[in-house]
Amino acid sequence: MPHPTACLALADGTVFHGMGFGAVGTATAELCFNTAMTGYQEIMTDPSYAGQVVCFTFPHIGNTGVTPEDDETADPVAAGMVVRWDPTAPSSWRAAEDLGTWLARRGRIGIGGVDTRRLTRAIRQQGAPHVALAHDPEGNFDLEALVAQARGFSGLVGLDLAKEVTTRQSYRWGEGKWAWGEGKWAWGEGFAAPRPDARHRVVAIDYGAKRNILRSLAHVGCDVTVLPATATAEEVRALNPDGLFLSNGPGDPAATGEYAVPVIREMVDSGLPVFGICLGHQLLAMALGARTVKMNHGHHGANHPVQRRRDGKVEITSMNHGFTVDAQTLPAGVEETHVSLFDGSNCGIRLSGRPVFSVQYHPEASPGPQDSAYLFDDFAAAMDRAKDDAAA
Repeated sequence: MPHPTACLALADGTVFHGMGFGAVGTATAELCFNTAMTGYQEIMTDPSYAGQVVCFTFPHIGNTGVTPEDDETADPVAAGMVVRWDPTAPSSWRAAEDLGTWLARRGRIGIGGVDTRRLTRAIRQQGAPHVALAHDPEGNFDLEALVAQARGFSGLVGLDLAKEVTTRQSYRWGEGKWAWGEGKWAWGEGFAAPRPDARHRVVAIDYGAKRNILRSLAHVGCDVTVLPATATAEEVRALNPDGLFLSNGPGDPAATGEYAVPVIREMVDSGLPVFGICLGHQLLAMALGARTVKMNHGHHGANHPVQRRRDGKVEITSMNHGFTVDAQTLPAGVEETHVSLFDGSNCGIRLSGRPVFSVQYHPEASPGPQDSAYLFDDFAAAMDRAKDDAAA
């Protein structure tokens, strides 16, 4: 049996050995688990995973390879990945590269051969641990030093990561959703010209935006301009938008909220339709007067049932968050619209009588697969109504 070439050291002193792939080196981060059976490339390139190593509960990761079309950002953002079985050679006709080569080229570490069930149980029981993940082809590891690195990780509480993953300059998005059966995007390619028949001007504040969210906004008729996380209210108003979108992103919402919440509050007060997802949901809730709290191990997966309170409909959703809105702190006039059927935590809010709403989960990620796509239509309809009211 070959000697281990990678190890995962937890802050409590537990060490898992396995076979390394991807980049060589060491990474320190928080460890979370994800229960999705597909979408490992989208997960690794989701900016919301900044500062985290992802343990995949599904054992067969890497078997379909990777393709640029599935990237949610230009490069992987998660610090590393932990899998049960070593990645095999790609078996999909869409594969442009194997997972290990892709990770190595982008400086991300992988470890295979780990008992991910044991690791997942530990996370559920003890909370998301701080870890050091190391890959050395020679198998030389200073275990005491790695455990010390894990213990020295500052954690995500109080950490503003949105500034690290946000765009550095504004841009207009120009790509539609995938046209199934045609093997291409509905129009455009990334940063090409925006949708020619767009009827709504939308400003999207990028706290770590996924590309498929921008595609979904464009799909319902939005000409989307993306601004950095630190955009001011004046910069938003200068674009004369019909609506404001608040993106997903990593880190502690309270830290990002120090500069984001005043901007969001000013936009809400202006009467502009507002829609938020994930971190955007948490920031909107804070702008309306609620608070957020760190979860024990968070929600990460593509199989999370969420109930819509107005009619009891259950949506199968994709989630990725380690903080949550404390529903007990929602002020009067803010309605809880969705709740998790796993633990009852808040999954959506709406400002009563106003076109302002948000959800904790990812309606663009197709877990149901289209259970929650209506939310983008709701946003477009809210902008239509706002225009009609302004013209009346």
